[in-house]
Amino acid sequence: MFVQITKEELIKETSKKAWFQTNNIVFTIVFLYPLFAIVDYIYAQDIWIQLVIVRIITCLIIYALHSFIQYKKYDYRILLHLSMLLLSVTSAILCNIVNVQSLNVYYSIFATVILFFNLLVFWEPINSIIQFLAAILLLAIFFNAQHEYNLDIVINNGGQLFFIIAAISCLIPNTRYKVMQRDVRSQILIEKSNDQLKQQNTDINEKNNLIDMQYEQLRKLDGQKNSFINIAGHDLKNLIGSVVMSNNMIKEEDYRLSSDQKEFVGYIAESAEKMQYMLNKLMDVKEIESPEMKFNIEIFDVNIEVMHVFKGLYETALMKNIHLIDNILKLPLNVRLDKVFTGQVFQNLLSNAIKFSQTNNTLKVVTSLQRQHFVFEIIDEGIAIGQSELDMMFNKLKTLNDTSGVTESRLGLGLSIAKLMTQEMGGELTYRSDENGNYFRVEFYVIN
Repeated sequence: MFVQITKEELIKETSKKAWFQTNNIVFTIVFLYPLFAIVDYIYAQDIWIQLVIVRIITCLIIYALHSFIQYKKYDYRILLHLSMLLLSVTSAILCNIVNVQSLNVYYSIFATVILFFNLLVFWEPINSIIQFLAAILLLAIFFNAQHEYNLDIVINNGGQLFFIIAAISCLIPNTRYKVMQRDVRSQILIEKSNDQLKQQNTDINEKNNLIDMQYEQLRKLDGQKNSFINIAGHDLKNLIGSVVMSNNMIKEEDYRLSSDQKEFVGYIAESAEKMQYMLNKLMDVKEIESPEMKFNIEIFDVNIEVMHVFKGLYETALMKNIHLIDNILKLPLNVRLDKVFTGQVFQNLLSNAIKFSQTNNTLKVVTSLQRQHFVFEIIDEGIAIGQSELDMMFNKLKTLNDTSGVTESRLGLGLSIAKLMTQEMGGELTYRSDENGNYFRVEFYVIN
């Protein structure tokens, strides 16, 4: 995210930096300026005590101004101007009351004070120029008031050196001010960038915590799912075992059965065998969750499997008053697939199509050979289920209400399994639901 600095933020941080520098200047003056009394003692012995008192009073006034201006929260430039003006007044007086032999020393001290000030001060260069001009004006005023020696003597005894040093030192604040402002801007950018990074890190941690919580919930749900599959599978095995046992008992007395009954018993045995096969596969949770499912591959006529599914669901469709139309090819089309799972794909698609279809409707079951591919189609020209709802059913477990308004529990598990099986066996399953009705299509490669 791009970091922006407002004018108010820049002024606030600049003021903090400026006050820090101002405090350094003020306290340096307060502690060091009285030490110039040593120079007074050496070069102005007759008045050095009075000069010490003046220097101490000057420092006390500067300290008092510092406390007052900080308390009132005035601009730091006011304190700097007043402090420099007091130093200029005392220095200008000293430069005009000492003897000629000491002029060079006191003008050098005055120039040093101005140089020190400009080396540390943080303000616009125009302020230093103003103070320089004020110092020249004060020297001129006190020089005219004294008249003990002429201007040439002043110039030759430190006045020229003072002017050069003070004038050149006025150039320093210009560069210093620009550098300090750049540093302040960089500091603000770094601080704001760090704040943003901290906020982003906090957001990431919160999202990670949320992800961890959701992962834990998913892990618990996965455990519940596996437990449910194991319990349901165990119960279904018992039920299928009961069906197989009952069917075998009927087959033992097949002499008492009619030909149609014998055919139905055969259908029951075949269906129970397929159910046992599929249940054993689906019961292996690791196998279900692995990238590749293991299939029992064999070569068989796929049209025969479609016909078995068609006949097995024909009575179911009649009970719902749905007419199934048989457009199944009568010629053999061999495929190399898992026979049980392939039949289950057709079973799931057709049983769900019957389930979702309205009464008094017609469903067409069509098989064909197209470009070396076996094509299985279910065509329902009735009321559309809805494309979005079909998407949910083929991808997740969802509950749908039929278009007739009658509430019915419809889980998309069968369609999801059909899609998974088709893809795992190298086929392709497509579907659509629009104003023309509902359409399901499965393709497998034909080997003959």
